Amino acid sequence: MNILVVSDSHGNTDILEETVLRVRPDLVLHLGDHYSDLEKLQRRCPQLRCIGVRGNCDAPGPEETRILTLEGKTLLLTHGHRQQVKLGLDRLWFAAREANADLCLYGHTHIPAQEQEGGITFFNPGSIGRGWPPTYGLITLDSGYLRTEIFEV
Repeated sequence: MNILVVSDSHGNTDILEETVLRVRPDLVLHLGDHYSDLEKLQRRCPQLRCIGVRGNCDAPGPEETRILTLEGKTLLLTHGHRQQVKLGLDRLWFAAREANADLCLYGHTHIPAQEQEGGITFFNPGSIGRGWPPTYGLITLDSGYLRTEIFEV
């Protein structure tokens, strides 16, 4: 399974759609800040499976945190503002631990990052809308194998 991970699109739906058409993912995960961009993408590509969470720049609607189980791996999705990720990952680590997450996905900082801590992979795809350069993440899940990568648009 190939999963496109984006965050902080901030209204840049064109670059989001172009990335989807280039990558052809099985699933798109949006980590907030302009969640409505994901809704627009879903209307343009109704066959595309999309899941997202709300960020600090989003109107009330979707949850701020979601837990998914895909191919035997537990993923925690959050924007990261509630866990104050701009100050470090301590609060996020505790949230991921509590969720028994294998992979913790977050945004908010606009800075791509991936690191391991205590058996949990923390993955921030950066910003596809306001990053310099814009970036996105790809997750590959295959028979219990998990790989994360970050790419420039």
